Amino acid sequence: MDKKKVLIITYYWPPAGGPGVQRWLKFVKYLPDFNIEPIVYCPSNANYPILDNTLQNEVSPSLTVLKQPIKEPYKLAQLFSKKSKTISKGIIAEKNKQSLVERLMLFVRGNFFIPDARKNWVKPSYNYLSTYIMDFNVDTIITSGPPHSLHLIGLKLKENHKINWIADFRDPWTTIGYHKQLKLTKASKNKHKTLEKKVLNCADKIIVTSPSTKTEFEHITSQPIHVITNGYDNEKVVVNTLDKKFTLSHIGSLLSKRNPEVLWKVLSELMIEDTKFAEDFQLNLIGEVGKDVIQSIKKHNLSECLNYVGYVSHNKAIEYQKKSQLLLLIEINSEDTKAIIPGKLFEYMVANRPIVAIGPKGADVASIITKTNTGQFFNYDDYDALKNSIKQYYQAYIDNNLKTNPIGLQGYSRQQLTKRLADLINQS
Repeated sequence: MDKKKVLIITYYWPPAGGPGVQRWLKFVKYLPDFNIEPIVYCPSNANYPILDNTLQNEVSPSLTVLKQPIKEPYKLAQLFSKKSKTISKGIIAEKNKQSLVERLMLFVRGNFFIPDARKNWVKPSYNYLSTYIMDFNVDTIITSGPPHSLHLIGLKLKENHKINWIADFRDPWTTIGYHKQLKLTKASKNKHKTLEKKVLNCADKIIVTSPSTKTEFEHITSQPIHVITNGYDNEKVVVNTLDKKFTLSHIGSLLSKRNPEVLWKVLSELMIEDTKFAEDFQLNLIGEVGKDVIQSIKKHNLSECLNYVGYVSHNKAIEYQKKSQLLLLIEINSEDTKAIIPGKLFEYMVANRPIVAIGPKGADVASIITKTNTGQFFNYDDYDALKNSIKQYYQAYIDNNLKTNPIGLQGYSRQQLTKRLADLINQS
């Protein structure tokens, strides 16, 4: 039987690094196992804020990858300000610390590029793909956002061709946290909501990564919505020994808004109370970190125990996860972030190291961590509980008995998740 062809429209593709690339890189890897032939469409000259050339090794030589050029406004902006690069990474300074240039750039980004800075790729992509799907008999397309402008490519194709369209939302659209930082006018906010509603009601199926996003979208559309979270893959990285220090490691971007002051206070207090803890403890930050976060760490006298590594390859990140004593997961303390389930959570879960997670009340992350017995989740006002937990973890480390006993992880494997995706595709 011939394999069913599926065109996947994505902005992030190797050599892009960071979390945005992982989801569809892994789906594409396993879809052929379910008699589906993926075809990837992505930019040929994207201005990725993070690069990881090692991910090229995961792309099958037999995969058809279609590429077309994109005009990136961030490239032009970088000629005038280095701030554009940090903004493109999602690192936005606190409002009272933004320069005039940074405030202007955020206003322009928010109000002149709707839904996002890749909107000018929609028309040329539609023109190119219109011909391709007819020439090669493609009847199913999948768009992945953010950037949500890619859903507008799917929308135009759906309006003008007999195709099945699945819209995949890795993050929400109008309720995503950074929207509030873009200085949107009322007209711009309304335009976002209009586009969001149109996409959600025109797509044949919608995929989201969290139950909260599903609930949110159900108030906008009656189209079928399916939750397929991110997941973990069977990585080949082998680590035989744990860190000698009592390491607490955060892997990934730690943006200014995601600054866990409660944690820095707890750690500072523990170091004052216990000199042995102060000698043993090390805070690893692996990935891009906002200046406000570094300043906050210094303010709490934690500079001596800070190991700021910066961005590393995906394999190196997995190595840090597997050898750390504890893994740190942080989400912004906001109602808007309850739906965010970072992709790294699932890699954390199979690293077999306890997770210390801090986030908003009612976060979807909390139920996953509890259900899988992979760590503990704290709200931002859980000071005493957080402090007691870290003390207990430290005692287990001293006793050489710091470990985790996860349950039910198989359902989050990339193969199992791809099977669910394949079932959706075959139903179309």
